[in-house]
Formats: sequence, C-alpha cells, structure tokens
Amino acid sequence: MATAFVFPGQGSQQIGMGKALADAFPVARAVFDEVDAALGQHLSKIIWEGPEADLTLTENTQPALMAVSVAVMRVLEAEHGVTLAKHAKFVAGHSLGEYSALAAAGTFSLADTARLLKIRGKAMQAAVPVGQGAMAAILALDFATVSAVAAEAAQGEVCQAANDNSDGQVVVSGTKAAVDRACEIAKAKGAKRAILLPVSAPFHCALMQLAADAMAEALGKVAMHAPVVPVIANVLASPLTDPRAIRQALVSQVTGTVRWRECVAYMAANGVNVFVEAGAGKVLTGLAKKNAPEATAINAATPEEIAALAASLKSS
Repeated sequence: MATAFVFPGQGSQQIGMGKALADAFPVARAVFDEVDAALGQHLSKIIWEGPEADLTLTENTQPALMAVSVAVMRVLEAEHGVTLAKHAKFVAGHSLGEYSALAAAGTFSLADTARLLKIRGKAMQAAVPVGQGAMAAILALDFATVSAVAAEAAQGEVCQAANDNSDGQVVVSGTKAAVDRACEIAKAKGAKRAILLPVSAPFHCALMQLAADAMAEALGKVAMHAPVVPVIANVLASPLTDPRAIRQALVSQVTGTVRWRECVAYMAANGVNVFVEAGAGKVLTGLAKKNAPEATAINAATPEEIAALAASLKSS
C-alpha cells in the first residue's frame, strides 16, 4: 500500500474547524497559537467563533485552512507516530493547500507558511477590483473542451481554465464579461451546468499577475528546505523536491491552472492507492474517488478519524 496526503483549498472552510483537535491535544492547540502569534491576530477565534464573513475573507481563509491541516498532521505524529517520512509517498494540495502540504513536509516553517498565505490572500484580493472578475464551474465537459471554450470567450479579455478538478468539473476564471460568455458557449457545447462561483476574485488566471509578483518577492525572503517526501506541484502535475523549483512552481501557480485531475492521476499511476485528505471538508476525498476510482480515499479531521486512519496505516 502506498499513501499520499492531500490538503484542501479554499471553499472547505467552516466555523469551528479544528476546535475538537485543539481541545483534545496540546500539540494541536500549539499550532493555532503559533499561527496567531505569527500573524499578530487572533485568527483562531475567527476560525472557531466566526463571524463567517471574517473567516471567508481570503486573507483569513488561507492561513486558517493551513492551520487545521497542520494540526491534523501534528496530532498524527505526536499521538500515533504517523509521519510523512515513514507513511507517505507523496504530498499535494489544492491551490493554497500546496502550502499546507509543504508546511507538513518541512519545506516551510509553520510561522512562515502562515505569513506567506496572509500575503497571498491579500495580494490575490487586491489584484483585481471586486466585481471585475469572476469564476464559473463548467460541468460535464472535459478540460480540452473547456480550454477551447475559454479561448473563444476571451475576445481580447482574460478567460482561462483555472482548475481542472476532475473529468467533467473544470473551473474558468477571468474578467466578468468573458466568464459570462464562457458559460453560454459551454452550455451550447453540451455542458450540463455552468455555475458562477461565490468568490471574491478571479483566481488562477492572468489577472492575478500582481499577486504572482508579490509572492515571488515574499517567497524569495523565506527559508526553504527540501520536503521529506516529493510534492506534486499544481502547475506541473509532477513531483518536486528542489526548493528553487518549488518556489517557481508556487509563483506560477498564482496565474496558472491547478491541474488537480492530473496530479491525482500521476500519484495513482505511481503506486498510490490510498489518498488521505488532511484537514477541513471532504472536497478532495470526493475528487480522489472520481480521479482514482480504484484507490481508497479517506478524510481525517476529527480525533476519531485521525485515530482510525493511524490504525489502518500502521496495520498495513
């Protein structure tokens, strides 16, 4: 059995996430305390008590989801002796989740990861004025078709395939008018649905260039180490261990496509038959079942789920 740990992205957040871990395990509580200190804000209070509008601010959502994921990994190690070095073949994360994966794998310190994601969230929000950009999920068309739809819809504006989540679930991103056109073109080409997403900015497209520049500067200032296991980079759908290559992939990721379908396919093709989603929500668990139907997909977020996972990993 080969296992990959995957880490969720924006949209998986919910009020109260990680609270049971922090209450039960000092090692988890310490993660939230360290993130609070690194950011100079009581983020854990927002995570556990809300209001939801504050948690869904991109600059808060990103470090919050990372904190929950890292808390899960710290509990696995401290309480159950499960480590990435011993029990994982790869790590990967969806968009911001790639930072969670790298924090878990030792590339970044926890404090640096929190600060990087705060910068990333602010920069992505600031890159495009509210209302000028949009994202939409196109259902029941494959990636190649949606890419062609986006190109047709651009008409001199920006419209790109931003997230290739699974076969039949591709997200487009760009200027509001271009994304609206893409929705209509997609429906004409047989899309089952084209759904505008409730996001505050058009992520993973060329409109995010200012944010990419900000991340290039920020990433250039932090210490980076080789991860204890390879990370499957969003923009490459292939493994990286060299910190310089990881840095470049993280910069490219801001404006590039999250190639999640291919990331999962790569891991499955290279022996992974168990995908563990470490952190809030079950989005990646569902996508693993679609993208690698022969594999087992497990979510680990609560003390009970973590204990069950540890038992299964150590018995295999």
